[in-house]
Amino acid sequence: MRILLVGATGRLGTAVGEALTGRGHEVVTVGRTAGDIRADVADPDQTARVFAEAGDLDAVASAAGDVPYKPIADMAAEDYLRAYRGKVATQVELVRQGTRHVAERGSFTLIAGVLNRDPIVTGSAAAMANGAVESFVRAAAIEITPQRVNAVSPTVFTESMAEYGDLFPGVTPVDVDLAAAAYVRSIEGAETGQVFLVQ
Repeated sequence: MRILLVGATGRLGTAVGEALTGRGHEVVTVGRTAGDIRADVADPDQTARVFAEAGDLDAVASAAGDVPYKPIADMAAEDYLRAYRGKVATQVELVRQGTRHVAERGSFTLIAGVLNRDPIVTGSAAAMANGAVESFVRAAAIEITPQRVNAVSPTVFTESMAEYGDLFPGVTPVDVDLAAAAYVRSIEGAETGQVFLVQ
């Protein structure tokens, strides 16, 4: 398969790219500052350019999503809008535009996360964004068939505990490779409208 991987240079994106290339797939990487295609996919015009440059695709995988972490008392309206643009609108646009560029039975795999199920202090924007991504996946799945769309929803990564561990007291982390395996399941499998929990 020929797969477009957005957010390919981050911790999760790197693991997903390695898992996919290890299984013989061709991965076209996208990132703001590195990758086969350099673009900020928060901008719909740049997303259009990405698809134009990428050519024919069998799948799109997103491992990117930027949200602020602050107590609600410190959040501004713009912070919630930034979370929406950074994690929800960006991925919705990948699907909206991508349906015209992905094979008839191709797929989309988006990134959500645990915080809409297991909230933490400072995580309200992330929880909002994750819930929106999951809801979009379920709704989009019934409209874009025979193309498929799923989300991967991991808890905190073992590799990220030094940075984020204090925000997740008592939570058992998972290795990032487990989340990468969920991307493989989504891309190579037959399911659609699913949220694959990694916890």
